[in-house]
Amino acid sequence: MEHHGMLIVISGPSGAGKGTLCGLLLEKDKNLALSVSVTTRLPRDGEKEGENYFFTSVEDFQEKIKNNEFLEWAKVYNNYYGTPREFVEKYLKDGRDVILEIDIQGAAQIKKNYPDAVFIFILPPDLEELKNRIIKRGSETLDSFNLRINYAREELRAIFMYDYVVVNDNLENALSKIQSIVSAERCRVSRNKSLIEFVNRRDRLI
Repeated sequence: MEHHGMLIVISGPSGAGKGTLCGLLLEKDKNLALSVSVTTRLPRDGEKEGENYFFTSVEDFQEKIKNNEFLEWAKVYNNYYGTPREFVEKYLKDGRDVILEIDIQGAAQIKKNYPDAVFIFILPPDLEELKNRIIKRGSETLDSFNLRINYAREELRAIFMYDYVVVNDNLENALSKIQSIVSAERCRVSRNKSLIEFVNRRDRLI
């Protein structure tokens, strides 16, 4: 029986805790793989090439767009971000579930081309907490801080495009909720047709 992996799209405002939650999910679930995005922004302190992002130039990114190398791409905060097509399709074919930590523009593209993907939106408890988390990073200028806050307001308007919403007011609780969503989605009949057909052929139950 062949099992095709599922796409899990995780979005939310900058500072909502998406990266931390995705890291914990990967530690807990070995059938999950995280798609590493390509970006034209500069690395932050501690970020590693190929682990956090693949860092590249605007010219190289645009060439990849022309060659259809992205599953989705978007320009966010004046930088380009994209999901490498080859990486994701290989893991899905191998039966691995793939997490895409992407913004709402990218999520809209995925929803159009992969409507059976799982869409989860991560919310902070409130806007003040979001501001505090971004400030604590210590990596933003005043202009980039204001840009992220304004964009967060825009992102919230797109929340109804998603299947699930998880408030990250407590990391352990938020992680537990996302794990429950993933487990439930893996049990969907529509994702287990080959198993049902296999059982039916053997035992003629249906």
